[in-house]
Amino acid sequence: MNAVEIKNLNYKYPDGNIVFNGLDLELKEGESLGIVGPNGAGKTSLLLCLSGLLDTQKMIRIFGKYLDKNIAPQIRKKISYVFQNPDDQLFMPTVYEDIAFGLINLGIRKKDISGIVKSSLESVGMSGYEKRHSHHLSFGEKKRVCLASALARKTRLMFFDEPVNEFDPKGRREFIKLIKAIKQTKLIVCHDLNLVFETCSRTIVLNKGRIVASGKTKKILSDKKLMRENDLEVPYLLMNRR
Repeated sequence: MNAVEIKNLNYKYPDGNIVFNGLDLELKEGESLGIVGPNGAGKTSLLLCLSGLLDTQKMIRIFGKYLDKNIAPQIRKKISYVFQNPDDQLFMPTVYEDIAFGLINLGIRKKDISGIVKSSLESVGMSGYEKRHSHHLSFGEKKRVCLASALARKTRLMFFDEPVNEFDPKGRREFIKLIKAIKQTKLIVCHDLNLVFETCSRTIVLNKGRIVASGKTKKILSDKKLMRENDLEVPYLLMNRR
């Protein structure tokens, strides 16, 4: 089954700016897909469409169901979204409450929530952080809490928007390792092409709201001409390989 299927997606913002004009895309369940492209290509807008936050008039199906305003709340229960800026995602007083909030909205029984929060924090190396104040944490710790919150929901599909932006080198390496360990279907929007090479089996290049290339990650990212034409660069992990 396709986790995501987009057919002839057309979308423009209220000011008349056309974002997508006939975009087609499929994402198979269990696949890890990277979306790369220059600034303004439509990458984050695509994530918003897939999350049901923009009205796409039944041009998108998630796990076989058309995404419209009536069914979007149900479909969003199958999706976890890790934001670029963790302060956009964390809003409760404590780490425990931030993770528990999503579980409560899913209808998880209160007696089960404590164990889920604990195990999700363990999975991202943050055991014992339940009572810590979310906004007193470092940037990297906040990002881990966001990932723990996403993992706690046990959704079938996960979206990442610039997952390692602003990390120091060590934090970046550790967060990439966490992403690689995730078995769910993943869609990763990212300027860090080395991360995409390490985590994604397939990659698409998006530019001016259209897909200009799609294929196996190594082939796409090692294409110097393609990278140059889309204001991208071959990642150093590939430049150093024969």
